[in-house]
Amino acid sequence: MTSLIHIADRVLNRPLLITRDKAEVVLSVLAGRLGVNAPESSRFEGGSVVEDENGARRAVPYRVTGDGVGIITVTGSLVNRGAWVGASSGLTSYEGIGFQLKSAAADPAVRSVILDMHSPGGEAVGAFETAALVRDLAARKRTVAVVNGMAASAMYAIASGANEIVTTETGIAGSIGVVLLHADFSRQLDRDGITPTLIHAGAHKVDANPFEPLSDAVREDLQAEVDAFYGAFLGTVAKGRGSRLTAAAARKTEARTFIGKAAVDAGIADRVGSFESVLAELSRASTPNGGRSTPQKGSTSMSENPGAPAAIGVAGIPKADHDAAVAAAETKGHATGVAHENKRLTTALGAEGVKGDGGRMAAALDLATKSPAMTGEDVAAFVVGNVAAFKPAGADAEVYEKSRLAAAGLAQPGAGKSAAASQEAANRILANYRASTGAPARQG
Repeated sequence: MTSLIHIADRVLNRPLLITRDKAEVVLSVLAGRLGVNAPESSRFEGGSVVEDENGARRAVPYRVTGDGVGIITVTGSLVNRGAWVGASSGLTSYEGIGFQLKSAAADPAVRSVILDMHSPGGEAVGAFETAALVRDLAARKRTVAVVNGMAASAMYAIASGANEIVTTETGIAGSIGVVLLHADFSRQLDRDGITPTLIHAGAHKVDANPFEPLSDAVREDLQAEVDAFYGAFLGTVAKGRGSRLTAAAARKTEARTFIGKAAVDAGIADRVGSFESVLAELSRASTPNGGRSTPQKGSTSMSENPGAPAAIGVAGIPKADHDAAVAAAETKGHATGVAHENKRLTTALGAEGVKGDGGRMAAALDLATKSPAMTGEDVAAFVVGNVAAFKPAGADAEVYEKSRLAAAGLAQPGAGKSAAASQEAANRILANYRASTGAPARQG
């Protein structure tokens, strides 16, 4: 009986973002005829322990695959408080969901996120704040909500903040509406011979109590409260879905639910898929050479969704951050490339059997210029094996080597001479070699 009192406190006389069928089930629970239970969330993908680059292991409040895809599973009816109350109790708290969302957003091990959803909704209070956290996460990392069974009412409000909503073929989504349940037990109490007396201060202190029928004035107040939450619900959906489902379009659904493809046609979802297909796509996008996953037919890219939370680049990285990283990499890459090329030339020209031999050094420089994919060692080995030894008449090898390196700007790789100056000196050596051997004076 104590537990039923707590449930009644949660659901009676307060707006709920929940399906009508679920509301009827709750009422039957309070009548003592049916218990509420829900299946455990899936534990077949990923793990709840991750390892950083130093090998340190740590536990996380969600599951993460080896490809960096975070999986946040939400099942059961939703309540505003309750910390880690879980699906086995039939309830899941916004407090726990919010903690997982914020943790995933800050976790470097998580590159993208799947919201694995199966819930008929729940309390209105807390739902829209949780949806805002999803939008924040989606602005930083690619976030896909999967209607893996049901995402109705409050659960849909939360899903609307994702970059994309994918519904399974039989997934149920929508129910964009608000319901408030009032139970009038006055006739039952009369039959049982019980007469409750409410002693109170304040005219509206006991409005909508379960011991008497609703008055017209109290009904109007409750309707105004429901309307206010409905407006907030529509606004939340519009913030997340943008032009894909405006507030006006959401209102026109009249709180209907849609199954599979019908949800896509109504703008409730973006495409039909499965948890497994979305996981595979995000896993490919998260791998170093995976690139951007190819949208399936009927899918909508972020660039096509002006109302989406943020522009997403590769593997869920915000486009602005991605572009800045590319620019920085190009700058660093140029400097690194120059240093690498100098080192390659120095290795080729300074190798045993090449160093001090004018003909072989020029040949090595020619080969290295024409075959940038060859390492310095490979260039030197090829030249020693295929080019006859040659030294300028009367020139001391050691003196020639030092003067050649100084002229080419390679005595101290990466310092002193610019890349252009080093290339100019190298071209000069090559031209001298070709002139001395009668080779054509063209550049390679």
